[in-house]
Amino acid sequence: MNTPGIVVILSGFPRRSETFALAEVSALAAAGRLAAVFATKPGEDGPMQPDALRIASRVRVLCGDPASQADQAAAALEGIAVTGVHAYFAHEPSEVGAALADRLGVPFGFSVHARDARKVPRRELHARARRAACVVACNADVAREFDGSHAPLHIAPHGVDLERFKPNQRRDSSELRLLAVGRLVQKKGFDVLLDAVSRLDIPWRLRLIGEGPDSEHLIARSTVRGVAHRVCFCGPKTHDELPQEYQRADVVVVPSVQDDSGDRDGLPNVVLEAMASGCVVVASDVGAIGSAVQHRRTGLLVRPHEVHGLVNALETVAHDVEGRRWLGHAARRFVEREFDVVRCTARLVSILDAAYA
Repeated sequence: MNTPGIVVILSGFPRRSETFALAEVSALAAAGRLAAVFATKPGEDGPMQPDALRIASRVRVLCGDPASQADQAAAALEGIAVTGVHAYFAHEPSEVGAALADRLGVPFGFSVHARDARKVPRRELHARARRAACVVACNADVAREFDGSHAPLHIAPHGVDLERFKPNQRRDSSELRLLAVGRLVQKKGFDVLLDAVSRLDIPWRLRLIGEGPDSEHLIARSTVRGVAHRVCFCGPKTHDELPQEYQRADVVVVPSVQDDSGDRDGLPNVVLEAMASGCVVVASDVGAIGSAVQHRRTGLLVRPHEVHGLVNALETVAHDVEGRRWLGHAARRFVEREFDVVRCTARLVSILDAAYA
């Protein structure tokens, strides 16, 4: 069997939030499977993730409509042995990937994460999936978008780097140190979090890491709720900085909701990173979060949008220091078994090998 030469089509590059894609592309490169990498648009300004820096020299950003992008990529691949084209994600990158694969006469497939599946009309999504050599869903929640499609569907969870994110001995504090990480958008539920902390009867501090279009709204809400002096809006951080943030936190809060457009999280990076760091996670039971945060076993779950339930959960962990330690240890053991990035990326490479050999 010949070693697959796989072309990867990304969405924007670089994107700080898409660390899972970076880890998987890096694994393909390390395994000698990566023929080329393209992106359908430029990514974000500012600091890049460490894994993005490692592959940046191999990424070519395309321009124009999907057909034009496929033409550009095909021309750039002249003389390169390609056995398959794999796209991240189900929307425009997979359209470009399918067109490029047609031009090259090779199979194509795509990985699907969360919102990307809901950006494509269901009939079109299923038709594209049936044409694919493989469709890789990162969790069962997004996999349900393909019910009835008869697509070659695989579930392969994104992993977490257990060497980068690991526990340490947390210092005692007179205040509950809360941490939230994510893009400042409606589906992350940070407005619910600000409402909840404003009702806490315990000393606390919150660090909120991320950037996004809801930044000004959230800063204003913290002022209206009378908690601006206790909330630090820290801006974006990369994997060079995040491990220290988790190690200083007592509780990581993931108050995700389904937004007005119907978009919701799958299993956000922050959940696995926090669990690997031995943090207690208090999270909404939405999307695929419950596949990792198992109530009272590896963390605490609350109903989305429910401020009262979030207040109760935070006060519970604040008053039970020993319980926090136990849940943090259990969380770390769980991700070691189920979400080790080395094993998760090896499974993905195996799936793509079979699809594109």
